[in-house]
Amino acid sequence: MISSLFNTILYQPFYNGLIFLISIIPSGDVGVAVIILTIAVKLGLFSLSYRSIISQQRLKELGPELERIKTQFKNDKQRQATETMALYRREGVNPLSTILSLFLQIPVVLALYFVFVRAGLPEINQTLLYDFLAEPGVISLSLLGLIDISKKSVILAVLAGGTQYLQARLIAPQTPPGEPQGGERSLKDELARSLQLQMKYVFPALIGFFAYNFGGAVALYFATSNAFAIGQELYVKRARERNNGATTRQQAVSSKQ
Repeated sequence: MISSLFNTILYQPFYNGLIFLISIIPSGDVGVAVIILTIAVKLGLFSLSYRSIISQQRLKELGPELERIKTQFKNDKQRQATETMALYRREGVNPLSTILSLFLQIPVVLALYFVFVRAGLPEINQTLLYDFLAEPGVISLSLLGLIDISKKSVILAVLAGGTQYLQARLIAPQTPPGEPQGGERSLKDELARSLQLQMKYVFPALIGFFAYNFGGAVALYFATSNAFAIGQELYVKRARERNNGATTRQQAVSSKQ
């Protein structure tokens, strides 16, 4: 039941979207079609991603205050939790919103990923093709005539891993330098620090490894998806900075009146 819904609602429409793009792109360039389809899906998820990025940035901004609460109430975990939740309510931040947003995006991202893994191009799967959609006259598996995306590609794998690393650096919370007050670091802090390091270094390496072994189309998908996420993160950050600057100026004008 779930598999059937997944195929009908997500996988099949994405597959037909890819075939449609190939049919209208000059020379039937599958690589260009992969890039366009990935960006189109990411744009469709922008509202969810936007809220997730805002929550992440708000949490990063609250980092010093959260660190102060942990230090001040390090011997009273219940008070620490109470003060942390009070801070979230006061600042209008929901730490679970990021997780919920990511959870809702998972089925869509998986469907897009499976399309590129199972596409089987240049052969067309007639059982998935809509009746009103014609097969492309030409199908080229060479991205811009330079890289064969039907095979493993070191270049695209490095791009996938590299863009994942840049994205991890961009979203990583700022870690205060040195040891916390008293020179002590809790197990929770150590685990969080370890997770940050893994996200920054280990995960990009894994992405590069999988991107290489699953072939050029998947590597191109990862690289495009990561590049879009980086641009989205920078856009939201600058938009917030402009809004915060406008609010500060407005408050300054109001205080003079």
